[in-house]
Amino acid sequence: MAQVTLQSVKKTYPNGFQAVKDFNLDIKDGEFVVFVGPSGCGKSTTLRMIAGLEDVSSGTISIGGRVVNDVHPKDRDIAMVFQSYALYPHMSVYKNMAFALKLRGVPKAEIDKRVNEAARILGLAELLDRKPKQLSGGQRQRVAVGRAIVREPKAFLFDEPLSNLDAKLRVTTRGELKSLHQRLKTTTIYVTHDQEEAMTLGDRIVVMSNGLIQQCDTPLQVYRHPVNRFVAAFVGTPPMNFLEGTLERGGNGLEFVEGSNDPSGRAYRLPVPASRAARVEGFVGKPIVLGLRPQMLTNTPGQNEASTMTMSVKVVEPLGDQMDVACATPKHGHVVARLHAQDGVRAGQPITLKVDMDAAHFFEPGEFGRNLVL
Repeated sequence: MAQVTLQSVKKTYPNGFQAVKDFNLDIKDGEFVVFVGPSGCGKSTTLRMIAGLEDVSSGTISIGGRVVNDVHPKDRDIAMVFQSYALYPHMSVYKNMAFALKLRGVPKAEIDKRVNEAARILGLAELLDRKPKQLSGGQRQRVAVGRAIVREPKAFLFDEPLSNLDAKLRVTTRGELKSLHQRLKTTTIYVTHDQEEAMTLGDRIVVMSNGLIQQCDTPLQVYRHPVNRFVAAFVGTPPMNFLEGTLERGGNGLEFVEGSNDPSGRAYRLPVPASRAARVEGFVGKPIVLGLRPQMLTNTPGQNEASTMTMSVKVVEPLGDQMDVACATPKHGHVVARLHAQDGVRAGQPITLKVDMDAAHFFEPGEFGRNLVL
């Protein structure tokens, strides 16, 4: 096991494109860290620089206290699992897992010990004589992981390893990977574009965009306290709703004014609670963005009529004991509420939703507008 440290790491390609810009991160010994973000954000490039498959334009990468910028990939004592299984089709599971150790000249008895132990951990003991074509997708991915385990590296690097699996198998294999990390306690860096995968796996998640770290924290902290609008939009299912409007002073304090009227002609005005008002006082009369997670909108009756919005229902998506209801205001055509499943909610009808303004977020305008209530 080892600590992995990246200091001011940058990656610029010959055409001038900056894939990674000033990346700084300390990954603790034994920690499971997930890089997550949209395609092209620089997460895989960063992982490949740690592995030695991409050169570092500037900055330093250390593994176990040793700077590895100029160290060959095979000498960095890391093991990488790719999106493609990359198994040798003519070799058995045993031989696939043992191959790298054999190349290194590890004694046969030690190879046998490591392969059988990894097979036991991964539930592959009865499959060691099979060829890859005789295995399911999940079993092949476990063999790829087993091939990494037997090397007993200082760190595991995973580059979107579950992308080729179907939805049900992804969930199962995800659980297996988390359980495996809890057993081995090996430093693990994992890349994915799936924010749900990141939330369930990581001790910490690193949200990236445009080659920069937008936020790095525990999954719960990132979900509850996103530092900017990009992170708020990317983390959470369904995504956060954003309503653009202004702040005005009302009879009882600050109010968020959405700028259009509900079906009955009443303006959409939501009172800003005192816990939020002090943070956004400076934005009175200025454009501001209200962020509401779908779970903050409910159709349970409440005493505060001022904190409600009546909207027209566009689409209802049943999800078992819950349902996602897509609504619209004249100004904002897509507002999603996650509600308890019930009959009687239909497209084309109005629905009145209570808004939990105590949990609401306020952002500066723009894609990366900062969260004003942190």
